[in-house]
Amino acid sequence: MTSTFSDVPRDERRYEDYQPGVAGTYGPIGVSGDEIFGFATKFDPQPIHVDDAAAAAGPFGGIIASGWHTASLMMRLYVDNFISHTASLGGPGVDELRWTAPVRADDRLTLHVTVLEARPSRSKPDRGLIRTRCEVTNQDDLVVLTCTVMNIVRRRDDTA
Repeated sequence: MTSTFSDVPRDERRYEDYQPGVAGTYGPIGVSGDEIFGFATKFDPQPIHVDDAAAAAGPFGGIIASGWHTASLMMRLYVDNFISHTASLGGPGVDELRWTAPVRADDRLTLHVTVLEARPSRSKPDRGLIRTRCEVTNQDDLVVLTCTVMNIVRRRDDTA
């Protein structure tokens, strides 16, 4: 794990710590065949995720993880390592979500995050909005997911 947070522990981070250019790399996190099947069976039961024969005959030549599963793994790394549990006030959304390569059983995924923008809230001075670029790579450094995440984060001096 690497980060440019100048040793500010995750839960001590506030809006002021998430300035443009701040970056971090987190992971890896593994994904198993059982996890791929379990997630897809419950949430995305397309044949490319749950049916060996159909997936083998399909465009990816075998079972792949649901993109939503990949996004969930990205979010796990994001929440565990990047966004403060004590300052995060949720987020208004995710933009430009792309699944750029398939994720397969036994892949190991790493999250690369870079803060693109940080701006104080115009209506609520105790918080600000950060916009971060997320890129997930597998063990071969192949990009498998990209997106832009927005978070609302409490300011350190919430009387600003």
